[in-house]
Amino acid sequence: MKTPDQTLAPPRDGKATGRPKPSLRARLLLMMAVVGPGIITANVDNDAGGITTYSVAGAHYGYSLLWMLGLVALALIIIQEMSARLGVVTGKGLADLIRERMGIRATLAIVGVLLIANLANTVSEFAGVAASMEIFGISKFISVPVVAVGVWLLIVKGSYKFVERIFLVASALYLTYGVSGVMANPPWMEVLQASVTPTFHFDSNYIIIVVTIIGTTIAPWMQFYQQASIVDKGLRVEDYAYERLDVIIGSVFAVVIAAFITIACAATLFKHGLRIETAKDAALGLGPLAGSNAAALFALGLLNASVFSAAILPLSTAYVVCEALGWEAGVNRNLKEAPVFFGVYTALIVLGAGIILLPIKSLIQAMLASQTLNGVLLPVILIAMLVLINDRELMGDYVNGRVFNIISWAMVVVLIGLTALLVITSVFPNFLT
Repeated sequence: MKTPDQTLAPPRDGKATGRPKPSLRARLLLMMAVVGPGIITANVDNDAGGITTYSVAGAHYGYSLLWMLGLVALALIIIQEMSARLGVVTGKGLADLIRERMGIRATLAIVGVLLIANLANTVSEFAGVAASMEIFGISKFISVPVVAVGVWLLIVKGSYKFVERIFLVASALYLTYGVSGVMANPPWMEVLQASVTPTFHFDSNYIIIVVTIIGTTIAPWMQFYQQASIVDKGLRVEDYAYERLDVIIGSVFAVVIAAFITIACAATLFKHGLRIETAKDAALGLGPLAGSNAAALFALGLLNASVFSAAILPLSTAYVVCEALGWEAGVNRNLKEAPVFFGVYTALIVLGAGIILLPIKSLIQAMLASQTLNGVLLPVILIAMLVLINDRELMGDYVNGRVFNIISWAMVVVLIGLTALLVITSVFPNFLT
């Protein structure tokens, strides 16, 4: 059997099995039956916090951070592919595997940090709901409770298949950001040049935005959610090749959308020297600079992303908690079969929505801090994944190949280095000056 560093044909291929090769139509149907977890996981990470991060990056630094996104896309594909491979080969979620292989103490430490980050992220999703609807004149006291009840009913009452279809439609709606980016009329040659020209500045604000971009594009919850979703959907090792394609398509699409958000803000807000704090500021700022249609599309994209993520982030957390402690979990189960799973989901929805309804002036620092915390936690999750995926007893012939390991460990080293710089500059603000 070939290693993951080589091209692995689906076991259904006639060349691998001796049976007649499936027709193109049959292959497409098989692929459509498998795709979902990779596309949904990658795109939901363009949430309210992510949109805020990319908007701030474009508004404050112009096109200068676009070069990062190609590298981030490659890293995202590699990390999510390992997550998918762990899921289809073992049939278990990531938290479940960490508990079994590394013990309950390590698991609880990771889950504890993830709970804090995911609660902050859930709050930011409802902040995005409130902000986007306020642009259209709808009070948060109406929009937030309606969305909270809606996403709760979707998960608690819907089957996995129905929920996945809704999420795939929501993923497609991210195209509104592509349209907004084009309507901003950026200088495309300058955009292209910035995309292939690395730049780096040794100042604390720049390092924070770099780590935050990584943290919001490759968030720790993603590996847990995607793997749990694969298990919930019932995918197995024979689906690996199609699920790998699912991961690649989702990752590339998500990063392209992130680039368009950055471009839209760079072409308008940065060009005119306007500073912003939130995605709402970005949407309002686009109006007089790129036209009301661009602003409306940006706001609708923010609403879609926020509602989408307000359903996924609590769901991811519920999977993690239940897997870590060995409790029943899954969208296809009911309240009686998985009371803790739906209890955790409900608690996060109530807390996330409830905090937004409090008289708080600004949540921008908490939103950005949650994304930065993601960047700090990510190396820990990656090390755990690399230990698991190189365990031949667990993975058999599906362990990482040499190239995958070299690239993966290099990413861990870079992330640890950036995290160390972030901590140092936070404690000693003048360290790099």
